[in-house]
Amino acid sequence: MNADTDTATADTKQQPTKRKTQATKAKRPTRKAAASTREQRTDSPVRQWLKLSREELDSLYQKAKPGSIPQGDTRGTAILAGGPLPRVFAGLARLLAWQGKVFDLFSPGYSNGVVVNKITPLGLNLIVAKTYRDQSWMDGKETIVIDYRSTSLLARKIRDEIREVEPGVYLGKVWWGKRRILDFALETPIPANA
Repeated sequence: MNADTDTATADTKQQPTKRKTQATKAKRPTRKAAASTREQRTDSPVRQWLKLSREELDSLYQKAKPGSIPQGDTRGTAILAGGPLPRVFAGLARLLAWQGKVFDLFSPGYSNGVVVNKITPLGLNLIVAKTYRDQSWMDGKETIVIDYRSTSLLARKIRDEIREVEPGVYLGKVWWGKRRILDFALETPIPANA
């Protein structure tokens, strides 16, 4: 009788651990899961954003709310609005320089955290920044800021701002000092049950 009780107790103790591990894995998508996001997000507005002028992108950004700070791996697209061959630029930028950001290490309540850029053709996680909510330099309204001042010697003059235009799809602005230099998009993975 004690052997049965001990076995049942041991089984019960192991099951929550397995559940917790599975839940943890579900929250942090792997690169493979992020890659499958590209296939799942066929209705992404980012392809359309590549065709817009800088003024049209600014208008879209100004109408959007900040949304929630992304969590985990995101797929990035550099947008050179009004430039020659924007889709070619975006493709080359992803292939050679920047693939997106990974948002991690959040405070309780997810009001701020740490973000790392995926760069180089290998997608290495380099160039750390802090992320938090603050006023936008563009319109003074609330936005999600990605701030490199105190975390990166190389990128300390850069400040990114993002707003969630559609669920899981963010439009961003890149500032060098107080001068805006580029737009970008971030896409979060679509949950498997969506």
